[in-house]
Amino acid sequence: MAIELATKYLPYVDEIFTKESKKSLLTNNDFNFDGAGTVKIYKVSTSEMNDYGRNGANGGNWSRYGAVASLNATTESMQLKKDRSFTFAIDKLDSNETGGALAGATALARQTRQVVIPEVDTYVYGVMTAGAGTKPAALALTKANIYEQILTASKTLDDALVPEEGRVLIVTPETYRIMKLNAEIIMNTEVGADDRKKGVIGNLDGATVIKVPASRLPQGFGFMLAHPCATVAPTKLEDYKTHENPPGINGTLVEGRIVYDAFVLENKAEAIYYQAIPTT
Repeated sequence: MAIELATKYLPYVDEIFTKESKKSLLTNNDFNFDGAGTVKIYKVSTSEMNDYGRNGANGGNWSRYGAVASLNATTESMQLKKDRSFTFAIDKLDSNETGGALAGATALARQTRQVVIPEVDTYVYGVMTAGAGTKPAALALTKANIYEQILTASKTLDDALVPEEGRVLIVTPETYRIMKLNAEIIMNTEVGADDRKKGVIGNLDGATVIKVPASRLPQGFGFMLAHPCATVAPTKLEDYKTHENPPGINGTLVEGRIVYDAFVLENKAEAIYYQAIPTT
C-alpha cells in the first residue's frame, strides 16, 4: 500500500543575513542639499606671520606689520551623482498562495536591508578610501605588526591636528581577528546596547572600533582610521512606495528611489588614514 505524505508550506521566509548601515558613525551631514543638486563651499587661505618692525617699516614695506597679503577664497563643489531606483510587482494571487510571504511591506523592507543599504555603504566606503589623505603602501597585517600600524595611523592624524575625540577605526572581521591575537592590544569592550547595534565592538586608544563585513569594503581593505568631519554623506531623497492594484497590475507595485552621494572635503582629507593589504 502506497501512502503519499502531505507537504506543508509555512508562511516563513528563509531570510539572508544582513547588517545595518554604519556610515552614520563615519560621516556627517553638515551641508543641506535641499533645493539644490550642487553645493559649493569656500576654502579661505591665511596670512604668514612677520617680524614686527618696531623701529620702522618692516623690510622696506610701508607697514611695520609687514607686506599686506591678500587672502584667497576658492570653492569646491559637491554635486550629487547617485540617483538610484528599483521596482517590482507582486501578483495578488502569488501573495495569497504563498501564505503572505510575498507581502509588499515585508518585500520592501527586505529590499532595503539586502540591496539598498549594502549599495550605499559600499559606495561611501569606496569614496573614503579613495579620498584618504594618507594611503601608505599595501602591507600584510599580522599579529606582530597590527598594533604598530594602528598607532602609526593615530600618530599621523595627531600630526595633522585632527581632533582626537570622535575618531573611528574601521576593521574587517579578519583584521579584528588579527588584533585579538596581539597581546598588547587592550580594548575597552564596554559598549552600550545602542552602539553595539550600530556595529561598535569596542574602544581602542580613544577610537571607536567598528567591524564591517569585507563584502561592503574595497578589495584589499586592511583598516581605516577616520574622523567623521572629513566625509559628507548626504541622502537627499529616500522615497519608497507600495501601490495596491495600480493600472495594469492586479496586486502590489513596489517602487523605491534614493538620491545620495559622499564627498571627502579637500581640507579634511588628512583626517582619513587608509591601510590596504596586498591582494592576489
